[in-house]
Amino acid sequence: MSPADPMSPHVMNTYGRLPIALARGVGCRVWDTEGREYLDGLGGIAVNTLGHAHPKLVPALQEQVATLIHTSNYYHVTGQEVLAKKLTALSGLTNAFFCNSGLEANEAAIKMARKFGHDKGIANPQIVVYEHAFHGRSLATLSAGGNFKIQQGFGPLVDGFIRVPLNDIEALKRATTGNPNVVAVMFETIQGEGGIHPMRVDYLQQVRQLCDANDWLMMIDEVQCGIGRTGKWFAFEWAGIVPDVVQLAKGLGSGVPIGAVLAGTRAATIFQPGNHGTTFGGNPLAMRAGIETLTIMEDDGLLQHAAEMGTYLMGRLRTAFEGRPGVVDVRGQGLMIGMELAKPCGELLQRFLQAGLLVSITADKVVRILPPLIITHAEVDELIDKLVPVVNTFLDEQG
Repeated sequence: MSPADPMSPHVMNTYGRLPIALARGVGCRVWDTEGREYLDGLGGIAVNTLGHAHPKLVPALQEQVATLIHTSNYYHVTGQEVLAKKLTALSGLTNAFFCNSGLEANEAAIKMARKFGHDKGIANPQIVVYEHAFHGRSLATLSAGGNFKIQQGFGPLVDGFIRVPLNDIEALKRATTGNPNVVAVMFETIQGEGGIHPMRVDYLQQVRQLCDANDWLMMIDEVQCGIGRTGKWFAFEWAGIVPDVVQLAKGLGSGVPIGAVLAGTRAATIFQPGNHGTTFGGNPLAMRAGIETLTIMEDDGLLQHAAEMGTYLMGRLRTAFEGRPGVVDVRGQGLMIGMELAKPCGELLQRFLQAGLLVSITADKVVRILPPLIITHAEVDELIDKLVPVVNTFLDEQG
């Protein structure tokens, strides 16, 4: 049992935090309580879409806080309809449910799939999920995920999931052929916590066809890779498909907690009054954050910018580590990039911190880079200048 964190002795020790506390931020830069400056290459784990203290977002949120923060869903919240109309127009879907986080969005999607099955007379509906997936830490989303390390100690897990490998359509067919209980396929377009593993375009198209042929829901978790991170509003757009259900959160509110489930005609009426709900979800403050985020992204051309900066950053990383022993791969799309090393590299977090850089390590061996979408060419160069020497020193030490 690990001791309490000396910096936060009264807070449950659940995170293994680095030994700093951040005090303020502007754009892609943050400062800790000791005044040290860092380049933010993590964006609050793909949350701070517009960076920190964005000059258009801040006054809008200040105005909303002074007007109305929370009412409850006993009443209509006008911002919900405004944001739902915008998100459905962008996604090609028809309706939205608002919640508070990606976990809640995925939990709602799981419930939606089960009710979809029950409405068809399936007593034990099953959902296809994927190896290395991450959908949250509630019992249902933990069970749907493919990270066995974080599942340990929380059994018995929720049943009703069929697990398959990534990008293998024949494996998916083998796992489901002759099974009348399958109701949905749920996956991340690009696995985030699993190590930045993208679904291939042809595979996404094949899954769409399989779902259509079998009347399954295609449910895509875009909590981390959605809202412009890959250079399109949704990462599934690169495959030219439209899912039945999309789960969103993280970057949709630029730091204000928000989650959303978008549904098309096959799924939009599954939930009826009393089937699902939330106290805080869809509150006026979160809705204003979502509306302003999308508006600013459009006005400032951040989709194209994210695509350009992602290409530039990926190119610089690949050039810097081309042929370098110990570097397995550099992959991703847009500003969702992972660099896989040959050995576990968790200790790099502290070294990056000392170099004035915030990024993360995921799947033990993958350096994950998720900067705000406003990052500039100069800041990409600075990120490379800080990151490359740290990684090279680490690899030299590993032999």
